[in-house]
Amino acid sequence: MQMRDDEPRRDRVLVVDDTPDTLAMLTDALEGAGMTVLVSLDGLSALERAQHGKPDIILLDAIMPGLDGFETCARLKQLPTVASVPVVFMTGLSDTEHVIRGFGAGGVDYVTKPIVPEQLIARLRTHLANARMVNSARDALDLAGRAAFALDVRGRIGWRTPSAATMLSLLPAGDAQQLDPALAGLLMNDLGTDDAVRARRAVTTDTSTPGISLSFTRIGRTHGDQLLVAVERSDAAGDAERLGSQYALTPREAEVLIWIARGKSNRDIGEILALSPRTVNKHLEHIYVKLGVENRASAAALATAVLSERGQGG
Repeated sequence: MQMRDDEPRRDRVLVVDDTPDTLAMLTDALEGAGMTVLVSLDGLSALERAQHGKPDIILLDAIMPGLDGFETCARLKQLPTVASVPVVFMTGLSDTEHVIRGFGAGGVDYVTKPIVPEQLIARLRTHLANARMVNSARDALDLAGRAAFALDVRGRIGWRTPSAATMLSLLPAGDAQQLDPALAGLLMNDLGTDDAVRARRAVTTDTSTPGISLSFTRIGRTHGDQLLVAVERSDAAGDAERLGSQYALTPREAEVLIWIARGKSNRDIGEILALSPRTVNKHLEHIYVKLGVENRASAAALATAVLSERGQGG
């Protein structure tokens, strides 16, 4: 039957299980709940079906011959068109290790066998609603041209806007799925309250391209334990020129101020710029006078504000 243009789109569920009886039971239950069901009998066919079928959620058996559910999920999360689709695992009642592996592979939830259809449908609808909220936020950021991505407590990168994906590819690790643990830890630190989320925490790191760095700022939450992070690309030469023009700094003073804004100590700055600690201190004295501040924290705040304006404007 062809859907009329004014009819709401049915949620599409990809069910992956190697047992025909289970597939039949789940198909009847999900279609009875008003969902469209896609089926796959193994992991490899699920990868192809997911890319072409555009499911809204995936129900995945943990243990299958050949490519098991954990590896299937990990590969799904590497596909740009499927990475943001929530995956719910099906596992045996006593298989605690499967639950842990499922979350580690990128799953958002699990249901135990034997499956109770009513409970399964309720959980799927919850995850579908969460996914719609996340997709709305992502689409709004896409339209605004904002570089942002979702980060979970394990440092895994969830959905990302196209511009964020481009920037993340510059990181030395080159891993589009996992943020460096030290960097993720800095962004996740002190997130016990909503006030902590609202407090801007900017973290800057170098990339594999000399002179180019990335600045990460937490800007909110998505759902569950995911953090929404904005990322900006920083060109050291361009930043130095802007700061120099803004505060009448010499090129070397501007370079020192950039590294102050990035949280580096005087010793670190001396090593980076091949300067003695005494020379760094002298530059800092001149910087404080020109900026009209008394300490490095205030200098860093002013520099960050100027560079952030550049990132938002261009």
